[in-house]
Amino acid sequence: SNTQSCYPAELCGYHSAVWLGISEMSDDDGPMPMPLPAGKRRKVVDVQAEKALLDQLPCAEMYEKSYMHRDSVTHVAFSKSTQFLITASADGHIKFWRKMRTGIEFVKHYKAHLQAIVGLAVSDDGLRLATTSLDGTIKFFDILGFDMVNMLTLGYTPSQCCWIYQAGHVVPKIVVAEKGSHVLRVYHAEKAKDAALLHVVDKLHSAPVSLLGFNAVANVVISGDTKGMLEYWSADTYSFPDSPAVKFKSKMDTDLYELLKHRAYATTIDVSQNGADFVVTASDSILRVFRFATGKLRRKYDESLVQFEDAQADGSLQLDAIDFGRRMAVEKEMASASVTSNCIFDASGHFLLFSTLLGIKILHIDTNKLARVLGKVENTERFTHLCLFQVSSIQSVKINSGTPSINTQFQKHASTEVEKKLLMSDADDAKAWVDPMVFAAAFKKPRFYCFSSREPVDSDDDEHGRDVFNEKPTLDESQISTKTTAKALGTRAVIHTTMGDIFLTLYPNECPRTVENFCTHARNGYVLTRSCRRIMRMGGTWNE
Repeated sequence: SNTQSCYPAELCGYHSAVWLGISEMSDDDGPMPMPLPAGKRRKVVDVQAEKALLDQLPCAEMYEKSYMHRDSVTHVAFSKSTQFLITASADGHIKFWRKMRTGIEFVKHYKAHLQAIVGLAVSDDGLRLATTSLDGTIKFFDILGFDMVNMLTLGYTPSQCCWIYQAGHVVPKIVVAEKGSHVLRVYHAEKAKDAALLHVVDKLHSAPVSLLGFNAVANVVISGDTKGMLEYWSADTYSFPDSPAVKFKSKMDTDLYELLKHRAYATTIDVSQNGADFVVTASDSILRVFRFATGKLRRKYDESLVQFEDAQADGSLQLDAIDFGRRMAVEKEMASASVTSNCIFDASGHFLLFSTLLGIKILHIDTNKLARVLGKVENTERFTHLCLFQVSSIQSVKINSGTPSINTQFQKHASTEVEKKLLMSDADDAKAWVDPMVFAAAFKKPRFYCFSSREPVDSDDDEHGRDVFNEKPTLDESQISTKTTAKALGTRAVIHTTMGDIFLTLYPNECPRTVENFCTHARNGYVLTRSCRRIMRMGGTWNE
């Protein structure tokens, strides 16, 4: 086989993912194309096409908005066909959000589980949602109706889950991994109790399952375990796929042992929309892009802390020493807490989006260049889990060939004739309505963050600021806030006069506004040069 020589990724003024190797061409790919005539060499990269694809991705350096949960946000997922965003937090709550013409709008809030959510999956057709939790249950939701439709008590503690049916299939199947076990179980999402269990896959892995992915184009499931094994199996027969989309018969002809050779295991996976590639993040902080058909390793990017330390030492990272030290401390805390970040493809399959200590990187796979970094200036957030919306919002008028838009339930009516015409316009005006967004969770943050092509609006007003306070403060937070305010106001004051000092006792707990008003006037110098008209020292009653 032919192997292309290695070359480093472009730094673009800051540390980029380092490309370690490529080996994607093999004899299985068929005969080589005929050589081009002299003087007509094909361009390696179409610059205009690359720019057009990049225009379909967010470009703002700062997040535009952030919204709250009561606890740390752990999962974000987007349903492309219905244009719903689903977010989940560590307290077992999930929220539905609707993608609007610009930005998002809250739809519904569920207290879905009693304990933390460990798995969240959206089906390939975008109509179903499943969540697994440490409370031993899996719950199913109808995304279009944002309602819970089924629930299963599993009898064991689940971990990952993944829908494994193609769009239009009559049996909505989902595979669930057992925590700390090699066993996989396939369920019917519309059945109840024992009737829901369709099959048990217990001979495929010999170590606990660490990830689950589904290639809807090939109808093949990809699973990985903590030993570093990656396995293909059919969603219909639950055995090695007999599909024309898979061009190998033995794993020895692939690079699927790559993780095992480096004593690492895969933690997250994403499959491109065309099913040609899949990317996995691993425990060694290296991203690996595989060709699905051949199982060959296409790209390999090292995002380990050693790479960042070297980049900081040679000056290519361009970060302040204190800022870099703080970011490194957060990375080590994440590693000790076993918190991982995911990597996703864009709609075209030519770009990778993944979060690092620098921010969210957008990498062009074909040219191996770092296109842009989102959120590099957001040095207080370490983004972890990502999802992407990349559909022109003009398409929200029609969801599926004539189906009325569900935007009508939430979208406000157009206030002017111009807006009405734009809402009713056809695809020719789609360019004016492109609103790509990246939604990101962050480590130990009760918020998720929205990146778009718009920079945030400068506003000191909490109501119109970019950090939306859509959750009421808890009782503990209110008490802490009251105590902090009372402590800041103080309990004593002294007024110095020409006839002596007047000592005052303040009561911030009983009358905080009065004390705050007095202290503010005192700090502003209002009482200076004022004359005391009458001073009375009283004791007992008025009659005395």
